[in-house]
Amino acid sequence: MSRLAPSIQEIEARLRAALPIDSIQIRDDSAKHHGHAGAAAGGGHFHVTLVSSAFAGKGRLARHRLVYDPLSDWIPARIHALSIDARDPSESS
Repeated sequence: MSRLAPSIQEIEARLRAALPIDSIQIRDDSAKHHGHAGAAAGGGHFHVTLVSSAFAGKGRLARHRLVYDPLSDWIPARIHALSIDARDPSESS
């Protein structure tokens, strides 16, 4: 993890405070981007997979906004890249 990037636990805490989450997995992919401009500036690269009833009936863009919003003040300085897999409970099987 880079020095500016938040921890996985910090990201999870923010998402749990903002959304009703059935399950969540966060992967720090920062090491895979060593030498990338965003990594050099200190921002981390993360992948988030989460299941929430908040995503029911919403399209991909609306779901991503629900995930980005609680993290927005960390983007792009602390989080350079965020890959999202957002599902509602009926899609999680």
